[in-house]
Amino acid sequence: MSATINTAWHLATRPTGLASAANFEWRETALPELADGQVRVRTIWLSIDPTNRIWMNDADSYLPKLALGEVMRGIGIGVVEESRDASLRVGDVVQGMLGWQRYCLSPARALTRLPPIPLPLSAHFGLLGHIGLTAYFGLTDVAQARAGETLVVSAAAGAVGSLAVQIGKVLGLRVVAIAGGAEKCRWLSEELGADAVIDYKAEDLAAGLARACPEGIDVDFENVGGRTLDAVLARINRGARIALCGLISQYNASAPEPGPSNLGQLLMQRGRMQGFIVLDYLDRAQEAAEKLIAWHLAGRLKYRLDVSDGLESAPAALHKLFTGANTGKLLLRVSDE
Repeated sequence: MSATINTAWHLATRPTGLASAANFEWRETALPELADGQVRVRTIWLSIDPTNRIWMNDADSYLPKLALGEVMRGIGIGVVEESRDASLRVGDVVQGMLGWQRYCLSPARALTRLPPIPLPLSAHFGLLGHIGLTAYFGLTDVAQARAGETLVVSAAAGAVGSLAVQIGKVLGLRVVAIAGGAEKCRWLSEELGADAVIDYKAEDLAAGLARACPEGIDVDFENVGGRTLDAVLARINRGARIALCGLISQYNASAPEPGPSNLGQLLMQRGRMQGFIVLDYLDRAQEAAEKLIAWHLAGRLKYRLDVSDGLESAPAALHKLFTGANTGKLLLRVSDE
């Protein structure tokens, strides 16, 4: 039997600023034979996320840093094509850290078999999975959002942000969405139901928040940090909660971006800011999935996919994420379902 040829992107150098194709090396190699307990998975979908950029740094995060020369880390969905573990069979659809490669040899225990859902397979990334769990638990558990409160969502046209906007509406909050560009703001207002939008490319953010949040801010779903978080803190109400989901303004910076300079607002307003990682909620995934699917099927929760095709386009897709060129969940289609 001829060996299966794998194609993969490997981390070649650590980026300074925006990552580019020059930071990766394309390799074609023959896959070894499976060991006991392993499976071979053909990657179908790769999720392109801000955390991809964090993993490229020369520092540990919530996961160990990626070593130079390793296959670029990435969350994927694929199908088992060969198995030497009784827990997974050929044809099972699985999700896990498949990496930027066409085939992944992985211990079966490191993968999760995906249950059938009444939605396309890509919904596991667009609506469910780490995206849906982050938006759902960020609002319900971390921020403890309550009906009637004012919620601000930054990077609101992104994968997590766009779900957070809609979940906020489902929970009965008044939602203010921050995004860049008229088209994104129209989508948030006209299709996703945001009560007010702020185009940070066309309006001073502090002035926009004063206009959109005349009675202050009770909850902030923070994806950006820096100057955005600074402007939000200036308008928080007593007892405000900030769910710190991401700091995308910092990930490509060679030096820390300014802000926030007014953390004293948390003290004066008795506010709370809490960081969280989706890994904290994996044991409650079913709870979130049931709600998210029900809301979607009822027409109360939409998701949008921004799809790039072919493993070769992975570096360009990551660059697109950080230039704000995408709307909704950025996915890479590696092979056919």
